[in-house]
Amino acid sequence: MERKTAIIVGAGPAGLTAAYQILKTAPNIHPIILEESAEIGGISRTHLYKGNRMDIGGHRFFTKNHEVQELWHEILKVQGAPSSDDLLLKRDVPLATGGPDPEKEDEVMLSRHRISRILYLHKFFDYPISLKWQTFKNMGFSRTMKAGFGYLGSAVHKRKELSLADFYINRFGKPLYRMFFEDYTKKVWGRDPKEISPDWGAQRVKGLSLWKAISNVITKPFHKKNVETSLIERFEYPKYGPGFLYETMAKRIEEMGGEILFNHRVKKVNLSDNQVTSLLVETPAGDKEISGSCFFSSMPLKDLYLAIGNELVPNDVFEIATHLVYRDFITVGVLAKKLLLKNTTKEKTINDLVPDTWIYIQEREVKIGRLQIFNNWSPYLVKDPLNSVWIGLEYFANEGDELWEMPEEEFKNFAINELSSIGVIDPNDVIDATELKVKKAYPAYFDTYKDIAKVREHLLTINNLYCIGRNGQHRYNNMDHSMLTAIQAVRSLLDPSKYPPELIWEVNTEQDYAEEKK
Repeated sequence: MERKTAIIVGAGPAGLTAAYQILKTAPNIHPIILEESAEIGGISRTHLYKGNRMDIGGHRFFTKNHEVQELWHEILKVQGAPSSDDLLLKRDVPLATGGPDPEKEDEVMLSRHRISRILYLHKFFDYPISLKWQTFKNMGFSRTMKAGFGYLGSAVHKRKELSLADFYINRFGKPLYRMFFEDYTKKVWGRDPKEISPDWGAQRVKGLSLWKAISNVITKPFHKKNVETSLIERFEYPKYGPGFLYETMAKRIEEMGGEILFNHRVKKVNLSDNQVTSLLVETPAGDKEISGSCFFSSMPLKDLYLAIGNELVPNDVFEIATHLVYRDFITVGVLAKKLLLKNTTKEKTINDLVPDTWIYIQEREVKIGRLQIFNNWSPYLVKDPLNSVWIGLEYFANEGDELWEMPEEEFKNFAINELSSIGVIDPNDVIDATELKVKKAYPAYFDTYKDIAKVREHLLTINNLYCIGRNGQHRYNNMDHSMLTAIQAVRSLLDPSKYPPELIWEVNTEQDYAEEKK
């Protein structure tokens, strides 16, 4: 049988999954992954800093697709995730510092209790918004009345959903939208929600609403399936962060005969007769041309079309693709002796730490968007969880703007001072800090995005090119959806009559493809 080569651009969840699936199902195809950086996992990687591990963005391992969940367990050889949250009491091995081999321990994948709250008015609110007495108390009588009448008004008079603002107001009413969604959305995207397509809401929180939160409380004792992602109470999490899963997958790919080439950046995509023939790649040894029979791309669509050039692409398609907008990401890891936030919940935590995995910062006077508490994701992420708190401060920026260009030491001090101003930490308790920047972390749903269907239609005319993953499709996918695009793409490669390429673009749409039952 003729030996073929599949060239895969990107070693994130989608690219790695494509290579792994090819090796499992197509022995006559040799996968080669080209990774621009020196790291595995893309924005789902885990960054190691002086024995402490940073999860970039926070990645809950929850999916409604059993095939993806089985793949996670297959890679980590999971027999069943332990449910105990008091992990330190069970452990008789040293804490991870790059340390003991996780595969020699029983607890590879952990089961975590999902707690995410909103910090607003210097008080905690449940996320999603709940109807608990504490919520009304924190809001005050006047805000509560306005919120109630606003929600009733939105239930009676539905807006035509032309923007993300319309999407949220239809589901929560205008007062709650302004309190809990408007400012945070501006922080994330740098745009007013009125300028953002409602597709983002359909992509990320399509089943979330105030009524959904109410009905979930009422029906919770009677059902356990088909839980909305934003309402789940437990999720799985690799003990050393998501990067450990993808590093393990990369190792398996190489053991099975695949290749991963680091510091290989695609400069030019060569097309002929509606097919990709080769890639011009920048490498540490100089530029080289790499050929293949099929190509999988998880690189940003904007970069893909710049690499193709406008000679063989319709002008309107090229203009749409090369003017797509992205939001960049800055995270600051802060190691502190303690937090000033008090645990007033009934959750038992190590050192009585607040139990949140992440906290949405709704306070208008600061630019920080979200705060991660890595101790609560997994104590194995922290070098010394008994005597320190390891937190991640998340900022959203545009490459070249004031935040992005701020010198690292200045930015770290700026971030620490912001946390201090809203009562999260005392700067004197800070032990250490580090900064990490990620370009094109979030594909944006505005500007030329409204015409992205033309780009998708053009891509489907390139017979041996499969666009996968978050940036490969310019779609705000979670990890499971990104991996599923790769699985679907490999199926399309092997049996296009049964799995036409169009199906790759149906992943994580309003259709129920991901709701299949065992």
